[in-house]
Amino acid sequence: MEELPRPDAVLAGPEVAMATEPAVPSLVDRYFTRWYKADVKGKPCEDHCILQHSNRICVITLAGSHPVLQSGKTIKSISYQISTNCSRLQNKVSGKFKRGAQFLTELAPLCRIYCSDGEEYTISSCVRGRLMEVNENILHQPSLLQEKPSTEGYIAVVLPKFEESKSITEGLLTQQQYEEVVGKRNNATATS
Repeated sequence: MEELPRPDAVLAGPEVAMATEPAVPSLVDRYFTRWYKADVKGKPCEDHCILQHSNRICVITLAGSHPVLQSGKTIKSISYQISTNCSRLQNKVSGKFKRGAQFLTELAPLCRIYCSDGEEYTISSCVRGRLMEVNENILHQPSLLQEKPSTEGYIAVVLPKFEESKSITEGLLTQQQYEEVVGKRNNATATS
């Protein structure tokens, strides 16, 4: 009587082949360039990440080293109410020329994140341009900000002026420069 191959032995071949194939880059890695702003407004470790698409649209997110993502904090709430007269939720954009969009400077606050330990973090735009949209999903589900900061947990979408689209990255760090800054920061805290 001929012995049939075990089902798990048959699967071993394709599984081995799959393990040696290179990983497919994520959607964000494929279509966006990552830029970073370290120590926003002089506050240590409050780093932001700007995902710039080839069509010049910028998605504002938290960098991996931001305290909200690092120290296991619990987000109590997020507010797009910047002042008594200014709410980013009131931003209504329409038409080809994006009428009604709020204009932002590099230091314009986008939202405030309130943590359960009493800490408050103000997230800034980091780029000049028109505010296209804010992520209202993080208002109802703040954990998205920590679980998926580069995708579903983004903060806002900003469209820089066409003339300024090349110059907006002048004050920002590349991925490699940012990793060097974080490495130096970690070495400084490890030695002290």
